[in-house]
Parts: sequence; C-alpha cells; structure tokens
Amino acid sequence: MNLTGNWSYPTTIKFGAGRSSELADACKATGMKKPLLVTDKGLANLPITTAALDQLEAAGLGRGLFSDVDPNPNEINAEAGLAVYRAGGHDGVIAFGGGSGLDLGKVIAFMSGQTRPLWDFEDIGDWWTRADPAGIAPIIAVPTTAGTGSEVGRASVITNSVTHEKKIIFHPKILPAIVICDPELTTGMPAFITAGTGMDAFAHCLEAFSSPHYHPMSQGIALEGMRLVKENLMTAFTKPNDLEARAHMMSAAMMGATAFQKGLGAIHALSHPIGAMYNTHHGTTNAVVMQPVLRMNRVEIEDRINAAARYLGIEGGFDGFYDYVGTLNAGLKIPANLTAMGITNPDMDKLVQGALIDPSTGGNPVEMTPKNTRALFEACF
Repeated sequence: MNLTGNWSYPTTIKFGAGRSSELADACKATGMKKPLLVTDKGLANLPITTAALDQLEAAGLGRGLFSDVDPNPNEINAEAGLAVYRAGGHDGVIAFGGGSGLDLGKVIAFMSGQTRPLWDFEDIGDWWTRADPAGIAPIIAVPTTAGTGSEVGRASVITNSVTHEKKIIFHPKILPAIVICDPELTTGMPAFITAGTGMDAFAHCLEAFSSPHYHPMSQGIALEGMRLVKENLMTAFTKPNDLEARAHMMSAAMMGATAFQKGLGAIHALSHPIGAMYNTHHGTTNAVVMQPVLRMNRVEIEDRINAAARYLGIEGGFDGFYDYVGTLNAGLKIPANLTAMGITNPDMDKLVQGALIDPSTGGNPVEMTPKNTRALFEACF
C-alpha cells in the first residue's frame, strides 16, 4: 500500500517513510536560515535527532538545539528555550518529538517576538488577539510519536509550575507551516510510549465523537480515527518496525487532533490536573481514566457508542465497546488505575477543582459537577 502523500490542512503535510530527509528543504521553504530544533531530553542524543541536526548543518542551516524540555513542559522550560533562541539569533523553530517537544517548540516560536508574558495568551475568550502576529516565528513540526496530534494544532499545553495547572496557549499562527510525518521516526519509541501515545489518539477521537457539540465533519474524522487505532495500535505495539501500522497511527493522531475541534471531555479534564500535579504521562493517564468516564457518560452516549461499535466491528454495542477498551488497555500493559500509576494520597480537592476549571469540561456529554467529578476521580483509584 502506498502511504505517501502531500496534503494541505491548511498546513502543508509531507507524509511518508523517509520524508524526514526533506527537513532542510522545508526550512528553506519557510525562509528559515538558522532554525532552532526543540526536542525533549530523552530524544536529544538519539540517532534520529543527530541525523536531523547533521542534515541541517550540511545544508548550511547551523546546528541549533534546545532540549531542556520536561515531560509536561512548563513556563520555566519556555523561558530557557527563548533565551537560547534569542542568544543564538535563530529565525524559526523545528518542533521535534512527542507532545512535549512539539508543544514547547511551538510556544518558543510564538513567544519569540512577544512583549507580554506567556499567561496573557491563555485560551480564554479573545486573549489570543493580544499577540503580535509579526512576532511569531515560522514553525516546522516533526512528530516522532503518534498520539497528541500537536503537529496539526493551533495550541500548546503548558503547565504552570507555580499553580500546577495545565494551561492552553492558543493562536492561529501556532499552527506549523510544514509538518513532516515520517513513520520511520516512530519505530524506536519504547513500547510504553507507543501504547500511551496511541491511547491519547484514541481518547481524542472518542471524546470528539462523544461531544454533544455540532460538527459533523469532526464526527466522521473521529470515527475513522478510532478505526485506524483499533486496527493498528496493537500491531505497532507488538511489531515496532511495521511501517504500515506506524503510518496509520500517525494519521490517527492527526485525525484526533483535527476532530477535537468539536470538543473534549472528562477524560482530558481529569488527565490534565493529574499530569500537572503528579507528572504522569498524558496519554497513559487518558487510558487509565477512560473506562470510568465511559461509565459516567453512558446515559448520554449509549446510542452513539452503539453506532461506533457497529462501524468498528465490535459486537455488543456499548458494553462491547467498553469491554474492548479494557481489553486493549490490558494488552498494552496500561496500569489498571491511578494507584497503579504510583499516585497515593491524592489531593482530591485540588484535583476536582482543577478538573472543573479545565476547558475540556465543556465538551463532556454529562455536565461535570463537584459531586460527580469527585466520584469519578474516586473511581479511577
């Protein structure tokens, strides 16, 4: 099967095995002469990163690198990255890696020419209009995981290190100009990252599909994204060098991020404060809380999930879909609950408060209240 193509999102997506070799050409197409490659600590010294830097250097584009990026990136990482960007005289950002590297790289480019503090651009009302568009550097995104879909997103999730809250920084120009999706870059992911990021993509599609908001295009994209995950995630997990499965998972990740324009819900509303407070892996946390959220939302989504189950070839309607999620989690070695993730003596009041103020709550099919949100958290431990 030919899994190569150029798509317009409106960002330009260069999709296919081996296309990371086009990175230098992508830089030149966006006008970058001295890009800064932003990635996380775990990727900084791996061969795929070294190869990208070698390619840039050979093309006369320098060898700029910033990798002081935490798994849940925060404003401290952003300030450090901005200092490197400005000191090095860089003129664009290559956001390289999983969600953390992509999100932070996009924020560094966004903030490179701003004069207001980062939190002034939180995704509240029209706060994004406070930004100077001319102060946003060009961005190229190169995902090395298949989950967040941040490569096709107009926002970044950044943790406030003081309040331990995850904040969404939004601006239309945070959308990368060019995205290079090369499934070969994902084959070296540890199995638990393949599992967690894959379940993140599934969570995006499931929550978008379940959201009560009206957006038929997102609805269709979410359903097909779930199918791609169902048919390819376990293969990618057990056969990491299967490029066809890896390619389909990269598509599913982008589809999930596209679909959740329709809304997210309680899965993310719970996962965000958990990750901010206890530094858990985002996609894995989504997977852990998925079944309890399905139980809470059943009263509103049963018919919709029945339809999804039919499309996905899952027998038993809602119950079959629910059991499938549990079986998939077990097969991917996802922890059974938040306690198994190492969270003990949780600050339940703070978790509930964090969930209720999270923007994702507005897309949940069942209205989230202090009472049912606390019960939902308790069911996750």
